[in-house]
Amino acid sequence: MDYWTVVDNVYNVTLSLSFFTLTLLMFYIGRKGIKANNKYGGTTTIVCGFCFLIFGYYNSIMRFFPYPYNGFMVWWIGIMLVVSFTFFALVKREVSRIESEIEERVLKSGKKPVLRRYIERMTKENPYQTDITFKMELVRKSFHLTGFLLVIAYFGFLTLYPVTRIISDSVIVLINDIQPAYELIWGPISLFPYTHGQFQAVIDLTMMALIGALMFAIISDIIRIIWSPEYSIFNFLTKSMLRNKEINATGPQIYIITGFIFSYMLYMVGFLNHRAFFAGVLIACLSDAAAALIGRRYGKHKVKVRSRDTKSVEGFLAGTILAYIIGLILVGPIYAIIGAVIFFLTDYFPVYTADNILNPIFIPIGIQIFILLLKLPVGW
Repeated sequence: MDYWTVVDNVYNVTLSLSFFTLTLLMFYIGRKGIKANNKYGGTTTIVCGFCFLIFGYYNSIMRFFPYPYNGFMVWWIGIMLVVSFTFFALVKREVSRIESEIEERVLKSGKKPVLRRYIERMTKENPYQTDITFKMELVRKSFHLTGFLLVIAYFGFLTLYPVTRIISDSVIVLINDIQPAYELIWGPISLFPYTHGQFQAVIDLTMMALIGALMFAIISDIIRIIWSPEYSIFNFLTKSMLRNKEINATGPQIYIITGFIFSYMLYMVGFLNHRAFFAGVLIACLSDAAAALIGRRYGKHKVKVRSRDTKSVEGFLAGTILAYIIGLILVGPIYAIIGAVIFFLTDYFPVYTADNILNPIFIPIGIQIFILLLKLPVGW
């Protein structure tokens, strides 16, 4: 076994251990949430923990990425840890200043720094709310539009190549330009796994984007849960209002990314048709957002769902119709019905598990099962 094989194995083991560590943290946080009577958030966090356990085993056996991309991901996790805890230290220092009466008198006049205003908003008001304003709901649901980014990363847009292919080709050009420096850190260029225009790079780097986004969001969210919301750089950047369901539980952004990774992993091993996966992604993102926003703005006929949340007939109709339209475009009229029905079921029936994680898992799997049963053409 040569030196670079050892380095490859070390990076891969480190990535697997990262998922196993997240598994333990999710179980701890989920149990804490259930004890605090947040069964919805606690249960969904534990479900995320089981997904991370599967991710860790998958990476140990099958690998998410070839070398050196597993190393790039480990470095990304390290950078996210440094950034998140640097922000934590800055907030900690600012909190100490706020608590100092002398400092408070000095800064009483004049405009307060952005960080101070953020800390005061997070600490002087309860950051966890039962109901949030429509404007804040709009901000929160706008993150669902990132599903489009995933589509562009894989398919491209009009004349634009898939973004992941552009990135892969750019990396190939870069490492050839800086060959001595690259080979010193990552080994011979001959070990680089991709060539120009290779579609496998698109597949692997799309997963890399998903796991990279997860690591950024979850490190910040764990800090929020264990310490306090003001220490979360994600909260600072998004200025979002938290809901009661996020007390001692991870946020919806973690649920939906985890669901995406789980389903994309099934695509990578050959179980899911890629169109079934992307239909699930867009339905989970856009239909859920449409249901929430239309329901909040125009919902007149209220419905109590199994989780005891109050939703509306108008919201259900908007989400289900959009789910069918998305499915119609991507997988055809028959499988679109399956996607729309599963969307409705996961929105109405679950009691303690968030639809944000159920939709991106159950919708692609449900469509794929019917693809195998019906054997009809997928798409047009």
